Amino acid sequence: MSRYYSYINSAVLLINQFTGKEPFNIYLKKYFAANKKYGSKDRKLISHLCYCYFRLGKSLKEMNTEARLLAGLFLCSSISNDILDNLKPEWNNKVQLSAEEKFDIIYSENGIDNNDSNLRAIFPWEQELSKGLDYNDFCNSFFTQPDLFLRLRPGKESVVKQKLIQAGAEFTIISHSCISLPNSTKIDKIIDLDKEVVIQDYSSQQVAEFLNSIKKNKPEKIWDCCAASGGKSILTTDIIGEIDLTVSDIRQNILINLNKRFAAAGIKNYKSKLLDVGSSVYQFEDRFDLIISDVPCSGSGTWSRTPEQLYYFDKIKIDEYSSLQKKIIINVMNNLKDGGFLLYITCSVFSKENEKNVEFMKDRLKLHLVEMKLLKGYRKKADTMFAALLQKTSIV
Repeated sequence: MSRYYSYINSAVLLINQFTGKEPFNIYLKKYFAANKKYGSKDRKLISHLCYCYFRLGKSLKEMNTEARLLAGLFLCSSISNDILDNLKPEWNNKVQLSAEEKFDIIYSENGIDNNDSNLRAIFPWEQELSKGLDYNDFCNSFFTQPDLFLRLRPGKESVVKQKLIQAGAEFTIISHSCISLPNSTKIDKIIDLDKEVVIQDYSSQQVAEFLNSIKKNKPEKIWDCCAASGGKSILTTDIIGEIDLTVSDIRQNILINLNKRFAAAGIKNYKSKLLDVGSSVYQFEDRFDLIISDVPCSGSGTWSRTPEQLYYFDKIKIDEYSSLQKKIIINVMNNLKDGGFLLYITCSVFSKENEKNVEFMKDRLKLHLVEMKLLKGYRKKADTMFAALLQKTSIV
């Protein structure tokens, strides 16, 4: 019994010391590196407890940290586990219940008034959501760790699947080029990353539909203006083929990582630039047939992976990100050729970052909307994203 209380106490310590100023997984690595007393099983269980706590989002704030840890574990469990069996056996026998039913039990036991949907307390910004998103399903997705998705690069499909089979890895075929695996899979021990597969969320892979739709236009000069580690650029190269590619980002260390990934992926014909495309003093003269703008955003569609961001999120950030996104699009428009395409992407579920920004681009920048889509991954153990393809015309 004391062992399980020790796990709870360690998790309480970690949570109370964490400020939310860095990714929680980075914080955990630093903590465990400095505290060697924890074995691998201890680290795994303590980390899981912490993530269960953050998956509660804004709910159950009336409870103390220890109680919230157990409540989070209860809500995130679908099968019995040793911690609940020893510390809350009455809950361990009810892990198969729905999240709403579990919430009712938690509220009742702790004397908390329950006058509204329990799920609503987790994510209290329903009115800010993009159209077409199922609010209850989205909230329920916070209690599940998303899968690991791989995009199989052209010509590598058979060899990748054979390697996974030989390694005894559990995987599910989603499509000809997409497979999913448990998030904990050590995939780098089995497959050559970036050469054979790209780790890329299911919804992110769906951006291929937009690229395929303009492939017939044969865009030659392409700029990935917020490239990060280059996943969208590798996808674009795999779909469109030989292109004159430019990539940029505000972070030098990110571009160094991108260069390594491109080397592994066999991408050589590209230019890399350190640029702040959201700056008021932005300057860049080149012009392109296609600009991919995977803009900085709230990341709200990915919070099942990083629930600490849900826990610490402040609504004011929606307007801050929306404003930055508009600045970026205004700046890069001067680099888009007449007749060229802008592929606007976010990993947000908020309409101000999605449809409302598209309306701004149509009304203020006179871009023609070709297609936009909310890429709903919450029913597939994947991220939720938004993408819009727009075209610049010479007609004002």
